[in-house]
Amino acid sequence: MRFTILPLVFLLSLSSAKGQVLISLLLGDKLNSGKIEFGLDGGVNFPDIRGLRGSNVRGAFNLGFYFDIKLKNPQWMVHTGVLVKSSMGADGLPVYSLGDPDLDNSFAEGEVRRKINYFNVPIAMKYEFKNHLYVEGGIMPALRAKAFDIFTTDIKERDDLEYKLKISDQFHRLDFGLVGGLGYRLMGGNGMNLTLRYYYGLVDITIDDSAPDQFNTSLYLAVGIPIGAGKAKEKREAEGNQ
Repeated sequence: MRFTILPLVFLLSLSSAKGQVLISLLLGDKLNSGKIEFGLDGGVNFPDIRGLRGSNVRGAFNLGFYFDIKLKNPQWMVHTGVLVKSSMGADGLPVYSLGDPDLDNSFAEGEVRRKINYFNVPIAMKYEFKNHLYVEGGIMPALRAKAFDIFTTDIKERDDLEYKLKISDQFHRLDFGLVGGLGYRLMGGNGMNLTLRYYYGLVDITIDDSAPDQFNTSLYLAVGIPIGAGKAKEKREAEGNQ
C-alpha cells in the first residue's frame, strides 16, 4: 500500500504546497515503517546566482517532504524527497529598461529582486553518528516553475512601489547540482532533524548563450519533522506483541 500512495503524494505535491502539507498530516503514519521515515521538510534558504554581476544573497522560505530510507546498516540512509515550495534568485540587482518611459522613470532609483521558483529533489547519502550528529551529500536536480524580476522603489515608505515582470522564458527548465550538509537529530535520535545544507549548481541556468554563465547556489537552514513516526512505531510494537 505504501508504494501505491507515494506517486499520489508526489503528483499532488507539485500542484499545491498546502495540499502536500494536508496529505502529509493525514498519511504520515502509513508512510513510515521501520525502514522508512517520512516527514515535512522546510525552513529558510539564502540563494544567490553565481556569475550574475552585482547580485546579493536574498532570503526565501521553502517547504516540502522528505524520506529517510535506512539501509542494511541503519546508520546509513538514502535521503530524498521534494521541496514543492522553493525559490532561487538574487537581490539588489540594478534596474534595466522595461520599454515603458513611465515605468522606467518610476523605478530609476530602485532595484530588482530576481525570484526563480523550482521543485527541488535532493538525493543524498546520509550517515548518522551514534551521538545523533549526521552528514549527507549527493545531488539535487530541479524543475523550474515560474520566474520573475520584481522591481521595487521607495515613494513614501521602503519598497512601497512594486512591479513584477515574468521572465520564465529566459531560464532553462532543468537545473542540477551538488548538495551537502550536516545536522543533528533531537530527542535522543527520535525527534526533529536540524540541518545546514549547501547547494552548488553545476548547470548554466540561462538560455541566452551570449551572456556569461550563471549558476544557482543556496544555503539552507532546514527543519525536518517526522509525521506519524511515533504512531507507526506504536502500531508495529502492538502487532509484534500479538
